[in-house]
Amino acid sequence: MNDLYTIGHSTHSIERFIELIQRHHIDAVCDVRSSPYSRYNPQFNRETLQAELKRHGIAYVFLGKELGPRSDDPGCYENGKVQYDRLAQMKLFQEGLRRVRQGMASYRVALMCSEKDPATCHRTILVCRRLRDKDTRIRHILEDGSVEENDLTIRRLKNLLKLPEIDLFTSPEEMVERAYDIQGDRIAYVQENDKTSQERGRET
Repeated sequence: MNDLYTIGHSTHSIERFIELIQRHHIDAVCDVRSSPYSRYNPQFNRETLQAELKRHGIAYVFLGKELGPRSDDPGCYENGKVQYDRLAQMKLFQEGLRRVRQGMASYRVALMCSEKDPATCHRTILVCRRLRDKDTRIRHILEDGSVEENDLTIRRLKNLLKLPEIDLFTSPEEMVERAYDIQGDRIAYVQENDKTSQERGRET
């Protein structure tokens, strides 16, 4: 079984971020931000981060075009909001998944975005949802350095969404998919000319 990690850079210093990924023996970081720059945390701007990772012998690859939460294709939007189900069907997105799986054969990979909580980030709700299989164990590196297994993240998500653990008419897997769908709609990127997007100010 292959392990796939995720991490949010949050407001960490670059030193703390390096320490966290080294603690878990990560040797390749896949940046899945659509825009790999941070107004408030410039230590995670693409070129700065890439250089610092290289200095520590850690590979960096930008996959924001393939696996980011935004799209240049208007067909992925409805009323200005990205539809994750449509985005996930795009050839470019599927190519990104293929590259991650291929990379996992040679590296200990972490998907990186900006959000500290995996339950509120597209790296889990959009990307890891499509990488789940019996041969992949998904593990989220949390802000304090501990690891949360993806099953526990989704159980926590269901609690946040106040979804029942057991439902007479819905199977456990259907309930998981419902949680993904609800959260995906909540966090999906809204185009910049929409006031909601301006209020969010997400750096993804």
